[in-house]
Amino acid sequence: MSRASSAAILALLTALGAGLTYLAQHSSAPRIAAEQRLIDSRYLLDLLPPDSYDNQPLDQPLKLDNTALGNSKLLAGYRATKAGRAYAVLLRSQTLGYASTIDLLIAIDLDGRLLGVKTLKQTETPGLGARIADWPNTWLAAFSGRSRTDPGDNGWALKKDQGQFDQIAGATITSRAVINATHDALRYFDEHRPSLLGSPSDE
Repeated sequence: MSRASSAAILALLTALGAGLTYLAQHSSAPRIAAEQRLIDSRYLLDLLPPDSYDNQPLDQPLKLDNTALGNSKLLAGYRATKAGRAYAVLLRSQTLGYASTIDLLIAIDLDGRLLGVKTLKQTETPGLGARIADWPNTWLAAFSGRSRTDPGDNGWALKKDQGQFDQIAGATITSRAVINATHDALRYFDEHRPSLLGSPSDE
């Protein structure tokens, strides 16, 4: 076999291998994307009891207006429903902590009470403010069951600021930022309740 023939065969095999690799990757991409979406869904929706909704909230993002709030901004919103009726609203909020921004997921039920708060992203000081990312999180759990009026507006603050909440030890700024963002989200829910909850015909 001549050198030219060997080179041609080698080039052909290389091209064939590259083509097969591309086809394998291309055909598996939807499956990989679906698996990643399932992981994301479990991570984002674990604030809700599994049997409390039967839709795919992440596939139905809400249109949010006036998302720049007093101490935070809303990045996204989702509605969890069961049998076509709203069960809860999830608001993704971003606020400024001690080191940088903190992304939170805040779940609110039909009555405007918190189902839970979870940290999605943060770069706070390790061992101090960064403990906001622990999950489950005892400090964040203290917000569950609270609402915009329980406590009242003045109560949504640290005890050192004459409010009703303790702080994470050594992380005053981080704690204050999360409390304020959670309060913002509750106010937003109250003020936009009809559009956030929708109606059965919206589904």
